[in-house]
Amino acid sequence: MSKNNKSVKVNFIMNAILNLSAVIFPLITFPYVSRILTPTGTGRVSSAVALVTYFAMVAQLGIPTYGIRACAIVRDDKEKLSRTAQEIFIINMIMSVIVYGVFFGALFFIPEMAEDKTLYLICSTTIVFNLIGMEWLYKALEEYSYITKRSLFFKFIALVLTFVCIHTKDDYLFYGVTTIFAASASNVMNFINVRKYITLKPLRNYDFKHHMKPILIFFGMSVATTIYTNLDTVMLKFMQGNEAAGYYTAAVKVKTVLVGVVTSIGTVLLPRVSYYIEQKRHDEFRKVTAKAMELVVMMALPLVVYFIIYAREAILVLSGADYIPAIIPMQLIMPTVFLIGFTNITGIQILIPQGRENVVLISEIVGAVVDFAINLVLIPSMGSSGAAIGTLVAELAVLIVQAIAMWKFLMEIMRKIKAGKIVLACVLGTVVALLVHLLPITNSFMILIITALLFFGIYGGGLLLMKEPLVYEVVGQMKEKILKK
Repeated sequence: MSKNNKSVKVNFIMNAILNLSAVIFPLITFPYVSRILTPTGTGRVSSAVALVTYFAMVAQLGIPTYGIRACAIVRDDKEKLSRTAQEIFIINMIMSVIVYGVFFGALFFIPEMAEDKTLYLICSTTIVFNLIGMEWLYKALEEYSYITKRSLFFKFIALVLTFVCIHTKDDYLFYGVTTIFAASASNVMNFINVRKYITLKPLRNYDFKHHMKPILIFFGMSVATTIYTNLDTVMLKFMQGNEAAGYYTAAVKVKTVLVGVVTSIGTVLLPRVSYYIEQKRHDEFRKVTAKAMELVVMMALPLVVYFIIYAREAILVLSGADYIPAIIPMQLIMPTVFLIGFTNITGIQILIPQGRENVVLISEIVGAVVDFAINLVLIPSMGSSGAAIGTLVAELAVLIVQAIAMWKFLMEIMRKIKAGKIVLACVLGTVVALLVHLLPITNSFMILIITALLFFGIYGGGLLLMKEPLVYEVVGQMKEKILKK
């Protein structure tokens, strides 16, 4: 893959760490913050973040995904890469200015936003950070080690600030600051270092037109995805108040972590498979896709099963007894980890590199419509549980639409996955972990630690004993590296 031939395994590990850090930071701070701010305070901040996400989405259009593909294709030619990156950045900058104008109008005319102007202004800095971060360029160049290292540094600073600055329920503004700082402050370093990869000198004869159609398609995808991933919190706030939104926020914390891990492989492989298709290396494309799909099944299934069983303990450890109503919503929403893992591969790794963004767009529009309709019906009577059901059915609808569009190719890939061994190992881990309930242990944290060690230990050991091909391959490669050292 020319001079950019970076290890997929290293990229996956670094991107998994990056995605994990994005949600481990709130997981570490949430038990502390949730007890101080109460469900009302956490719901207040999460609602503001969710609403500002819509403005940030419009400002970025479809650039976060389109930029990766567009830059990956020309990354071997610095002049073409610089031109492409500058064109995309200028489009992003113009949209950000327009969106900020609309945002300030909404800030003064929408009562719910006007009540918390300072909080919404803090959250709106995400728009600026997204613009200057140009993370799509770094991902196109597969610079995952750099992205991860600088992100971890700023998240650690935010972690310290959280415990230093938040002491009373009135400190919710500081929670907003640390949340945005952890997620976006490292983008400043991206902007400073971008000159290492492209020239910043303005180029002549920019061609914005050929970017617009794919960007708008990706924007449509982003709109639909953002709607059915953030709509729940926003609708809960407007229909049932901040407390219901706070319960739902607690319910999706673990799910967000797991989705980040499971979907890391799809994001990492987008520049790689786009390059393969551009170079007409179809055999490599199929091989990489099959392994990615098997990895998703292997990772997602045990995570979903474990956290459905131990949702109560997870909520008590992360949020405390005040958040008991979040247990059922968490159990209802956990299967989406599996569904999102699949659609991440079918959409981002298979359909998008083949230029079939329209299929992904249609599937996500279907998901958004389904989510909105179910939320509208179920939230008034079921609260956060209704929102969880809406998200679950929406994700299932997205997968069904994408699967129908690529049925033959999908079946070819699925035949290569040894699902029987994965399911059996998962059943064995579940049985052993459930035996812990026979022991006189009442501490939720200890139950999570012991059951997790038993469940995932038995699961991994079972796959090794049954010689599951992908696990066996990875272990074999690790042994080789150890012996070489």
